[in-house]
Amino acid sequence: MAAAATAAEGLPSRGPPGEVIHLNVGGKRFSTSRQTLTWIPDSFFSSLLSGRISTLKDETGAIFIDRDPTVFAPILNFLRTKELDPRGVHGSSLLHEAQFYGLTPLVRRLQLREELDRSSCGNVLFNGYLPPPVFPVKRRNRHSLVGPQQLGGRPAPVRRSNTMPPNLGNAGLLGRMLDEKTPPSPSGQPEEPGMVRLVCGHHNWIAVAYTQFLVCYRLKEASGWQLVFSSPRLDWPIERLALTARVPGGALGEHDKMVAAATGSEILLWALQAEGNGSEIGVFHLGVPVEALFFVGNQLIATSHTGRIGVWNAVTKHWQVQEVQPITSYDAAGSFLLLGCNNGSIYYVDVQKFPLRMKDNDLLVSELYRDPAEDGVTALSVYLTPKTSDSGNWIEIAYGTSSGGVRVIVQHPETVGSGPQLFQTFTVHRSPVTKIMLSEKHLISVCADNNHVRTWSVTRFRGMISTQPGSTPLASFKILALESADGHGGCSAGNDIGPYGERDDQQVFIQKVVPSASQLFVRLSSTGQRVCSVRSVDGSPTTAFTVLECEGSRRLGSRPRRYLLTGQANGSLAMWDLTTAMDGLGQAPAGGLTEQELMEQLEHCELAPPAPSAPLRGSLPSPSPRISLTSLHSATSNTSLSGHRGSPSPPAG
Repeated sequence: MAAAATAAEGLPSRGPPGEVIHLNVGGKRFSTSRQTLTWIPDSFFSSLLSGRISTLKDETGAIFIDRDPTVFAPILNFLRTKELDPRGVHGSSLLHEAQFYGLTPLVRRLQLREELDRSSCGNVLFNGYLPPPVFPVKRRNRHSLVGPQQLGGRPAPVRRSNTMPPNLGNAGLLGRMLDEKTPPSPSGQPEEPGMVRLVCGHHNWIAVAYTQFLVCYRLKEASGWQLVFSSPRLDWPIERLALTARVPGGALGEHDKMVAAATGSEILLWALQAEGNGSEIGVFHLGVPVEALFFVGNQLIATSHTGRIGVWNAVTKHWQVQEVQPITSYDAAGSFLLLGCNNGSIYYVDVQKFPLRMKDNDLLVSELYRDPAEDGVTALSVYLTPKTSDSGNWIEIAYGTSSGGVRVIVQHPETVGSGPQLFQTFTVHRSPVTKIMLSEKHLISVCADNNHVRTWSVTRFRGMISTQPGSTPLASFKILALESADGHGGCSAGNDIGPYGERDDQQVFIQKVVPSASQLFVRLSSTGQRVCSVRSVDGSPTTAFTVLECEGSRRLGSRPRRYLLTGQANGSLAMWDLTTAMDGLGQAPAGGLTEQELMEQLEHCELAPPAPSAPLRGSLPSPSPRISLTSLHSATSNTSLSGHRGSPSPPAG
């Protein structure tokens, strides 16, 4: 009766081991024995032939399996001979199909092959690994030491993105986190307490921000990286992070090294001791959401798109807030802070004169230049010519506008009173310019069209920008990044593509294609050429990254090094030696992502367009992942993403 019921349902009944089974896999016929298909217990085939899985038969009576027949051929060969013969099939595809069919011995063998090519100790560029720190106790006193309290004591809501939760693992940090339930975010979505949200570095110090606390590491020549400070646990997610680590023996003593974190409109500032530990300096309020947080010397600067700027000075220990025009960009050069505003003006603040103006309570915000078309200044870059120049200290400023224009203005030493003069204009972008960099050799601009980069070579005469023979277009490429505006886990500040590097050296972009990627691509900002690619050693997604210019050792022959810092979803931090990668750049030239690499990245990304959200008024333009067939086609057709390595793509946008 049971056999009759099974036959009536169209399921094959149990048969002798030597029974011939006919399969139709994706339209291609295969024939084998029942014994060959079922020698691995609890596999797809044993379930299929035992009747636990319903079957679909074609017109000849063969069992139809809707899978790739090309990949099935080496799988069937393994079942016959117990030997692995990929026959030109991609390893990841074979592993994926083996996992689908539940063939445990084959899965283990394929994973072992991958392990031979990948090490938990990283490649030759892997320079260090810092495990997740211990979860701190909650901060007891949340009352402000400086400035007024906010209504209800809560910062502005944090915008969140719908990202997949990370693989938390069983790190020591997270075991304790699960015991102490973190409060829900203002948006009502669960937080990811263990992932690295932000990472930044200065000299030989690193600051790492998690959801509700931050830690600082210091590099000591003999003992390596040491954890020297951990903040108390805060009530709300950290959105901005800033660090300054002046050289030892400075005039300001304990205030030579400081770290600051911002949440909503609230800013917490700590002083760091050289040998470890730290003390809270104060809690400051900007009154509006903090869009940028950074140090200029020992002055802590906080700006908002609303046009408000706050400054804290380490000498006077005074916090001052002032209104300007709505701020859309900024840059610092020496003691000067430049602000680009949406009315087309560039303002400057000499923060060195800040202590002298306490009686007037005035930051001395002065207008330096106004765009001829009054376009909003959405990106700023200041280049100061070397002081050793025979003709004095020129000031060169490159800026991008909301209409896509790129302009360069210069100020001669002998014409300081007349202000900067317009030097050159480029109209090569159709989307708002989001980033710009003027260095010794290059002018680099990035627009909001999927991070489209334009690069020009800069000609200089005696250290000054020159019109002879003029600036030449050098490259055009895209740093495709499908991260949403909020970034991984609701924090976009930790995924800044760059460009990174000193202005008298070669700059690089850091490319993370999909939000949950564990692989980063390092590319030259001048040509788009790939320098190297790094993959997280523990397999966890990379959630934050930055580049650290680390000062050299005191040993003879040592030189400054450049490191790529990557923060992971499981709370760990990895370091990669970019100096070594740059030194070997000419030996193995490479371009951007190949089409195959791009498609492999996109396999882990949901390509459905994100739900539209109302942007913050006056906020900085950010590259949005416009995931459409048109944009994907343009991205894959770009030669920097194709197999033509090292060649720039044709002009776009």
